[in-house]
Amino acid sequence: MKVDLNCDMGEGFGRYTLGVDEALMGQITSANIACAWHAGDPLVMNQTVKRAKQWGVNVGAHPGHYDLQGFGRRVIELTPEEAELFVLYQLGALYAIAKANAVELVHVKPHGALYNQASANEALAHSVATAIARFSRNLILVGLAGSALIQAAKQVGLPVANEAFPDRAYNADGTLMPRNVPGTLITSVEAVAANAVRLVNEGVGGTPIDTLCVHSDTTHAVEMAQAVRNALLANGVTVERMRAY
Repeated sequence: MKVDLNCDMGEGFGRYTLGVDEALMGQITSANIACAWHAGDPLVMNQTVKRAKQWGVNVGAHPGHYDLQGFGRRVIELTPEEAELFVLYQLGALYAIAKANAVELVHVKPHGALYNQASANEALAHSVATAIARFSRNLILVGLAGSALIQAAKQVGLPVANEAFPDRAYNADGTLMPRNVPGTLITSVEAVAANAVRLVNEGVGGTPIDTLCVHSDTTHAVEMAQAVRNALLANGVTVERMRAY
């Protein structure tokens, strides 16, 4: 059994630093790099791409809503055309920086509210998947396991990676509990590590897991990522970079 470990990164802005990206690079296999709409800027993007290259970590785009103040976590209603072109625009921004550093884009993972909306809304999911497919059908779309986003990606011919979050609680239907619900964020290092093993072994709603997300901006982020990786390895799970599953 094998699984990828991904992390949302490059979410600082100007003189403001968010997350412990550099310290986490040695623990993960894929980096989802903010494309300067919900977070990040060209300098941060460039620095994060270089770090990922140095560590041999996959580079992927992390497009979100045009919502710097709300960190991309506020729900914004988009037309199908807006959604498609907004994602395409952000892919192009990271692609330019990756190409300038001789780094290949491997995957795309929507951020925050865009991710959650597209996981449930088939029309929005189709727009996101179509944008990626227009750019490259070789890019892996990372989405909530078994969600509308995964199904839309398959319909347009994209490879997919079903994702799970070991530091989040789930509803019975396999969707994530909202962040404002008490207990939805799991903060114990031991509990997160144990949950990671369970998710890989059991899947979510009958869907096997290809990649687990560890967050860079949580308390004890590095310790948590190390614990997740060690627990997986101790239970016979190989941690390796995602490929076109």
